[in-house]
Amino acid sequence: MTFDSIDALQAALASHAYVADRSLTTAIYLALKLNKPLLLEGEAGVGKTEIAKTLATMLDRHLIRLQCYEGLDVNTTIYEWNYARQMLAIRMSETQGADALKNIFGPEFLIKRPLLQAIEESALAPPVLLIDEIDRADEEFEAFLLELLSDWQISIPEIGTVRAVNPPTVIITSNRTREVHDALKRRCLFYWVDYPTLDKELQIVRARVPGAGERLSRQVVMFVQELRRMDLYKLPGVAETLDWVTALVALDATELSQGVVEDTLGAILKFQDDIVQVRGKQVTELLKRASAG
Repeated sequence: MTFDSIDALQAALASHAYVADRSLTTAIYLALKLNKPLLLEGEAGVGKTEIAKTLATMLDRHLIRLQCYEGLDVNTTIYEWNYARQMLAIRMSETQGADALKNIFGPEFLIKRPLLQAIEESALAPPVLLIDEIDRADEEFEAFLLELLSDWQISIPEIGTVRAVNPPTVIITSNRTREVHDALKRRCLFYWVDYPTLDKELQIVRARVPGAGERLSRQVVMFVQELRRMDLYKLPGVAETLDWVTALVALDATELSQGVVEDTLGAILKFQDDIVQVRGKQVTELLKRASAG
């Protein structure tokens, strides 16, 4: 599937319940058109990862996700050998009198990790490769990623070089717990995903939780928007808004009340200090603002 205009892409995203403003849609459109990686930065829970998932569904492509963390290495990102299977093959060949060492480094003994999978699958249909939370990985992994994004090939000494026929669509996300290196940013298109406006967040809730009533949806969004103006340790993202609305619908709530909010604060606030700060008089004040809007 291809999109001949930004408007067409925006409509397709909306049809898959992803509400994107024009500037974000333009960044996605250019990433697809120019076949360049798209680096999305922003606070946790604002919908960065969901962009890759939605694109994979829209384009009918396989989504390959590499979740980053400190200490990523070749074995967890590219490939490793299946040592247990190799040892079994050696023992079997010894009983049969064959020379196992000629065979144990073939493709059938290779465990393919996300980056190698993305390159190999490109021969059929370019997958969507999601490199999630790159800021959690070491700088050494960033350096390797620079080379990969330039050449789209991986050398396996025992087998040879594997090259991508058609490079995958790459979405890289960062929560900015540390700065991503400038060299990596230069390889990518960049977009900062901010917290949504009230109207946009309300559209997202309507699209994602259609079972929620209009009054409840509006009150929740306005309440969360007010929370984001407070000095909290962790501000709630869109993901928390959706979780809260879903929980309230499960409780058959049709509007916010002091008791309902107090009982469900854990759906939107994830630190006890924040919950203690909001609970009580602050909830009463926030409810007044949410109801007055």
